[in-house]
Amino acid sequence: MKKFNIRKVLDGLTASSSSAAHSGGSRESDAVQETLQSEHFQLCKTVRHGFPYQPSSMAFDPVQKILAIGTQNGALRLFGRAGVECYCQHESGAAIIQLQFLINEGALVSALADDSIHLWNLRQKIPAILHSLKFSRERITYCHLPFQSKWLYIGTERGNIHIVNVESFTLSGYVIMWNKAIELSTKTHPGPVVHISDNPMDEGKLLIGFECGVVVLWDLKCKKADYRYTYDEAIHSVAWHHEGKQFVCSHSDGSLTTWNVRAPAKAAQIITPHGKQPKDGKKPEPCKPILKVEYKTTRAGDPFMVLSGGLSYDTVGRRACLTVMHGKSTTVLEMDYPIVDFLTLCETPYPNDFQEPYAVVVLLEKDLVLIDLGQIGYPIFENPYPLTIHESPVTCCEYFADCPAELIPALYSVGSRQKRQGYSKKEWPMNGGNWGQGTQSYPEIIITGHADGSIKFWDASALMLQVLYKLKTAKVFERARGKEEKPSTDIVDEDPFAIQTLSWCPESRMLCVAGVSAHVIVYRFSKQEVTTEVVQLLEVRMQCEFSCVDSPDPGGEQTPTLPTPGASSSPQETELPTQHSTGSNSSDGHRDNLPCLQVRSSPLKQSPGYQVELVIQLVWVSGEPPQQITSLAINSSYGLVVFGNSNGLGVVDYLQKTLLLNMGTPELYSPSDPYQRQPCSPRKARQLSGGLSESNDGSNTTEDRCKSPTSDAKDNSFTRSRSSSVTSIERESREAISAFLFCESFPRKTDSVLSPCLLVGTTQGSVMMVALSLSPGGDSRLQQPVGISSCGTLVKLKGGILTMALLDSTATLLPPSYEPWYDPNASDEEKEKEKSRRRRPASPPSSQEGPDPQFAVLCSEKQAKVVAMPSQTRIHKHNITESSFLLRADVVLMAGENCIACFCANGHIMTLSLPSLRPLLDVNYLPLTDMRIARTFCFSNLGQALYLTSPTEFQRITYSQETCNNLQEMLSELFTPVETPEAPNRGFFKGLFGGGAQSLDREDLFGETTAGKASRSLAQHIPGPGGMEGMKGAASGVVGDLARARIALDERGQKLGELDERTAAMMASADSFSRHAHDMMLKYKDKKWYQL
Repeated sequence: MKKFNIRKVLDGLTASSSSAAHSGGSRESDAVQETLQSEHFQLCKTVRHGFPYQPSSMAFDPVQKILAIGTQNGALRLFGRAGVECYCQHESGAAIIQLQFLINEGALVSALADDSIHLWNLRQKIPAILHSLKFSRERITYCHLPFQSKWLYIGTERGNIHIVNVESFTLSGYVIMWNKAIELSTKTHPGPVVHISDNPMDEGKLLIGFECGVVVLWDLKCKKADYRYTYDEAIHSVAWHHEGKQFVCSHSDGSLTTWNVRAPAKAAQIITPHGKQPKDGKKPEPCKPILKVEYKTTRAGDPFMVLSGGLSYDTVGRRACLTVMHGKSTTVLEMDYPIVDFLTLCETPYPNDFQEPYAVVVLLEKDLVLIDLGQIGYPIFENPYPLTIHESPVTCCEYFADCPAELIPALYSVGSRQKRQGYSKKEWPMNGGNWGQGTQSYPEIIITGHADGSIKFWDASALMLQVLYKLKTAKVFERARGKEEKPSTDIVDEDPFAIQTLSWCPESRMLCVAGVSAHVIVYRFSKQEVTTEVVQLLEVRMQCEFSCVDSPDPGGEQTPTLPTPGASSSPQETELPTQHSTGSNSSDGHRDNLPCLQVRSSPLKQSPGYQVELVIQLVWVSGEPPQQITSLAINSSYGLVVFGNSNGLGVVDYLQKTLLLNMGTPELYSPSDPYQRQPCSPRKARQLSGGLSESNDGSNTTEDRCKSPTSDAKDNSFTRSRSSSVTSIERESREAISAFLFCESFPRKTDSVLSPCLLVGTTQGSVMMVALSLSPGGDSRLQQPVGISSCGTLVKLKGGILTMALLDSTATLLPPSYEPWYDPNASDEEKEKEKSRRRRPASPPSSQEGPDPQFAVLCSEKQAKVVAMPSQTRIHKHNITESSFLLRADVVLMAGENCIACFCANGHIMTLSLPSLRPLLDVNYLPLTDMRIARTFCFSNLGQALYLTSPTEFQRITYSQETCNNLQEMLSELFTPVETPEAPNRGFFKGLFGGGAQSLDREDLFGETTAGKASRSLAQHIPGPGGMEGMKGAASGVVGDLARARIALDERGQKLGELDERTAAMMASADSFSRHAHDMMLKYKDKKWYQL
């Protein structure tokens, strides 16, 4: 019996179903030597890109220059220099309420809403938790970790403060109880602890802020309150002046109170920054709460006071604002989204020195903004991180690995002209960490389609992500300017330009996109700017209302004579009256030949990049709206675009701007076809590409048809559109086109010569062959029509067709032929040079021996088949799943061979060998929870895949064993050895008279010897899984260790040298003072008192 590796073995049902794969058929594929084995595959996550979804907290390490962001679902994202990113996840999934760096120590403390705190080790490529502490009797509300201290203060909802040793993650017996901190005469509970900080100049004095408005300065050594400061409004935050003599509190009425430490009776100053000051000297009108305030000083000027919130209540509808008060000026900066948190970035990590603020990082609900405090007008920095994925919700996604090398520079060149102006001229200050040293050097491009009609091209090479170019497809259409011009919702919903699907040819750079308003746009790439006077428009009537189907010829080889309304290449403005936007939805024929969107009639200025070649619009037919486009393909070699929906398919010649074929799905079947289905009524449940249907209702309302793919109303529930058994309801449902493949193959069994073909797959599992007849290249191609003939059904599979591919006799993939890119706006001389290398057909089969030199690979939601061509004999068959269905399948290149990669709705990711369809990988990875994953999951070559894991983030994964093995090298490094800045000089007089910062032996105060042990029932210590990993991470790389050791020795030597110099200076000073005193004594020794 053959032994399998348990880690990669397939479940019994899947494995047993593969035993039927060799039933029937010839054995042409037996000669193909397959080298792919299960050992080549392993599944793991690589990196996560995008803006952290639902952020809740933020922290910054001013020495390492690393930013950390926590989210409401327990995710932790870390950012350094451009390209240095890291993602971690707390297992509990609880919200992160606060983050604290151990500055320049390569560690981070996170506090969660489930009352647990965790210590993360950042000195390894993949950070891990070293320790955890779970509180069981008190709720955590605030944490504070002083700079260069190992004792973490934790404030609770009960008003108590506990102290944790971050090295051992054990609780100290030292506890500050709320009833000891407040006045004994106070009859009410002060509320939760909302702030903890130590006096910048005296580590022994702890400032504690309670929600009710009471602030206490606690003497840690004497264990008593030195001062209590009381205000009648709730406190939200507290900030110290660096000299430790003053602090500022922000309150719920929009006021700021400034207190002198030694004058607790009354606030030194009370201001309401955004309140209207009454003339009679009364208290200003209350404003919204100031949620946070920071007070930062400078050596050479006025201090900065930065605050969020505090706006007047009469500013209803005004966006969130950040206020910067500097001297006598107050600047209000409006933000696009609500503010979650902000931090003022300063030159020094020491709280007792002039802070010298240089920037403010503002964490918004859906953005990250960095404001330059050093330039007039406070400009923002240009953000280098790929945080704009969700600028408009993502509706579709495609991933291309191992692209032509010249593509990324070309896209970057045209995209660099789109950048905004007015950014700060300074470098992005968060520049910590180092890039990975991986060997993965092939170009990768991700294309995203969005709800506003925009398309973004991203450079995804080397586990990084950078936007290259943005295309706005909505520019092609007229926009409604007023309410009276706005199309009514029964034609278009809130996102009429949303991208439904796209087809891209990297070699020719041709792009074709389909939108939810049943429109298709063909684009060419050009490096030159042009102005298009008239946008080329083609309108197509697609309907499926057949009471009976005319029987075609037995061979099914006739070219149907089909009407081509709207085949004119000129825009048809006269057919677009504005009255249709207010028409009814009745089927009385009032709406006919009307598209959902109106193409603009004015000249269109097109910048370098993708430029419109042709717009195709499906129109209303007898009161029925056009159906959404479910599949799309473009071929630059043939000059054809093909699109399909639940009515049928259309083929357009974008060179001649003509409609070649407009055929209902039933007409694709030949009359003798055993798979032929009876035509049906057009009003059936709308089928979604990928085999999912929206489950709330089955009616094909116009609202459903035009509903944006981003609508979350139905995202969290879905049902199978078809059961595995054929029911009467299924037979009556409309069959939609689900997949296309342009290829050069044998259209009929009797053919022996390769010719251009089109494979068509449907949602009912049928694969039909369509023969194409094209004239040779040159001028004749632009003048002679393209011949099209349907050749009937090739094969039938269970479930809707997802992907199709063609292999030669050695199982090498035969990609569709393409035309190398040339600039359509180039000079005639350059175009002549390009003509010599214009059409590049697919490479012919390397071996023509045997009757079947090709294999057609066909994969549906349920099964995969390999069919020999031209005999159309089934060679292999594999039932992929019985109880679930596939959402995505792609034929990809992996370790030099091709395979099928599949993502199943039950969460399994699988791969099958080609052509034998042997199962190679089956991992239960990600159960489908919403439509977003189904809409965006895609595979690419060389073991890469990605999906939209949240509305704002991409998760990239690999199913390649080689990539998994090299992942550590490829990932970026967060922690780098950096010398901690020197502490501020105390000065001679401060050192002499004790005016400088006072240190505190916290070990002596909080240690077990003095403070005793804490109650065991208060919190439970949980060793983290990263304990051993942390040791490995710290021990990884001898070079890093040596570098750290060298820097440590240098620091020690430097400090010893400084100490030596100070000692010598003191000795010299003492010697000088002694001599001077002796001279004075000799001078006045013999003089009387009256002689002095």
